[in-house]
Parts: sequence; C-alpha cells; structure tokens
Amino acid sequence: MEEDQAFLEFVVKGLVDHPDEVKVTRAVDEMGVLLTLDIHADDMGKIIGRSGNTAKAIRTLLRVVGMKNNSRVNLKINEPEGGLRSQEAAAAPAEEGSEAPAEEAPQSDAAKSLDEAMAGLKL
Repeated sequence: MEEDQAFLEFVVKGLVDHPDEVKVTRAVDEMGVLLTLDIHADDMGKIIGRSGNTAKAIRTLLRVVGMKNNSRVNLKINEPEGGLRSQEAAAAPAEEGSEAPAEEAPQSDAAKSLDEAMAGLKL
C-alpha cells in the first residue's frame, strides 16, 4: 500500500463511526494519483464537513503528501448507496410523472438574461 493511500485510510478511519466500511482505491494515470474513497452513508457528513471544509482539508493534506513523493494526488469521494443525494434522485422522477402540473419558480432578471444569452449561442 502506498503512503498516500495509507495516510487517507488512517485519517478517514479516525473520523468515521464505521471504520470497517472505509475503502480506498488508488489509480495512477497521466494526471497523477486518484484516490477514491467509499464510506458508509451515515459517515458522509463527517467526511464532507460543514460547507465541505473537512473534505477540503483532507485534500490539502493529500496534496502535501503527494508533493513529498513527487506526485499529484487527487481525492474523489463516492456517494454511498443510501446517501441523501441518491434518495433525492430516486424521488425526482416520481414527482415528474405526477399528473399535477408543477409550478415554475419566477426567474430573476439575471437568470432570464443568462438564459437568453445561452439561447443566442445556439449550442
């Protein structure tokens, strides 16, 4: 196991309630090292932190470890199966299929001008 992968496992296992479910995979490509983190759904908030500050700090520390080893290290945190985002995504298609018409939120002038600008690009 590489130093960066071992470091990430050590830090994450110290923060979560389910350390036995922490899984780190390491991939090396032309962009550098990619560490992918899989954790229990209940521990997502602890790893992300308030406004993403904990995840940002972990990424900063990994970059320092990478600099020590002359490599660029990036972190990807996978959304767990039981996560809130996966629940919201599952609920969204059910809402779209309902017969009641959904009301659109009124757009601000800035949003309208952005939409008009995007339409003018003809992408």
